[in-house]
Amino acid sequence: MIRAILIDDEINAIKSLEWEVNNFSDKVTIVGKYTKPEDAIEGINTLKPDCVFLDIEMPNMDGFQLLSKLKFRKFDLIITTAYDNYAIKAFKENAIDYLLKPVDSDDLLQAIARVLTNRKTQTIGDKIEKMFGEINQPKQYLSKIQLPVSGKIIFVEATDVLYCKAEGNYTTVYLKNNAKHLLSKKIKDVIENFPKDVFYRVHKSYYVNLNAIKEIVKNEGLYIILDNDVSIPVSRTKKDELMNLLSR
Repeated sequence: MIRAILIDDEINAIKSLEWEVNNFSDKVTIVGKYTKPEDAIEGINTLKPDCVFLDIEMPNMDGFQLLSKLKFRKFDLIITTAYDNYAIKAFKENAIDYLLKPVDSDDLLQAIARVLTNRKTQTIGDKIEKMFGEINQPKQYLSKIQLPVSGKIIFVEATDVLYCKAEGNYTTVYLKNNAKHLLSKKIKDVIENFPKDVFYRVHKSYYVNLNAIKEIVKNEGLYIILDNDVSIPVSRTKKDELMNLLSR
């Protein structure tokens, strides 16, 4: 049984993750939940968990700063984040799992399975330091995106993509010329090599080109209107970050 601690400055995010853990895995016992980093540090050092689910974006003290202040570090780390950017590659390469919010149950089960398999005994200190170095390196993206379609690979300019829509285990990529391509991949796999400074996951099912947004509509929730007049919903948890990105 994995003894886990959940850390997130948003209580609703903790409740959501707790619900996912309790309903989809019988291998995890939640021994602590914290919305304040200072309390979380004390909780980790005292409870000595097997695993920590940590939100990296928190006011006053972010997840990275929290990690640097810990005395006890012999646990598996699973980053939870609403920010789909290149930093997640560094997490992955350093054997540090990550979950994009809102958390997908399949991704959660895979992360828990890896914790059960690994049960690391070494501290995370060296891995965290290495990860920070990689995150600070500028990320280079190809100007063209590869789309595997029907046994072939189609190359399209990133600027020609308006948005991607998740449909179960499939993803449809919509282009500016009204063309669309259906890919037999989940959206999280399709968008892996998209330029993250231009595209943003506004909803669990939608990944959009920020430069293609022409209107924001506040009517029983938040919607964006793209250049092709398609209306796309924005998740409540994504609203503030989207507005920050658009105001840069």
